[in-house]
Amino acid sequence: MPRLFIALEIPREAALSLSLLRGGLHGARWIDVENYHITLRFIGDIDAPTADELVHALDRIGRHAFNLSLIGLGSFGSKKPHSLWAGVSASPDLMALQAEIERICQRLHLRPDPRKFTPHVSLARLRGARVHDVVQYLGARSNFRTDPFTVSRFVVMSARESVGGGPYVTEEIYPLTQAKPSSQPIEAMPKSSINSR
Repeated sequence: MPRLFIALEIPREAALSLSLLRGGLHGARWIDVENYHITLRFIGDIDAPTADELVHALDRIGRHAFNLSLIGLGSFGSKKPHSLWAGVSASPDLMALQAEIERICQRLHLRPDPRKFTPHVSLARLRGARVHDVVQYLGARSNFRTDPFTVSRFVVMSARESVGGGPYVTEEIYPLTQAKPSSQPIEAMPKSSINSR
């Protein structure tokens, strides 16, 4: 059975910005552009009845679409770097969506993910990359940032057993509802919300 995970897709424009970061680091195996995503929850191998329960439980999530940006680069494995990633802008909506998904997984008694949720997009797996080279690579691209994009859905994806990095298949799609425009006149809004941008 394929391994399952819940994720956000990366839109084309942001993926193109990420693709320009490829190259320039010895020992990096770059993730294919079509496989960029933000993992919300790794599920792993589960049996078909549990997968069905998960699919139906996720369908009850009723959250609004929200905006994200990708910002900054980093690596996992400080003494022996093993992967490069792009960071994700701080977002209460993202954290709330992930927390709700986590509660659903716990109710279904799915094996907990031991890692703290750190939203990111994996860019490359590293093998034999020198720390000095990784530091230089990251330093030269420290001002990386994408334009904001709207997250209008989350998905369940599957991956066959491999070295990592895809190919991934979208199994289920869960749209997020569009926020209703405020009917409150702008002059009646508090000043803080008018000047919040």
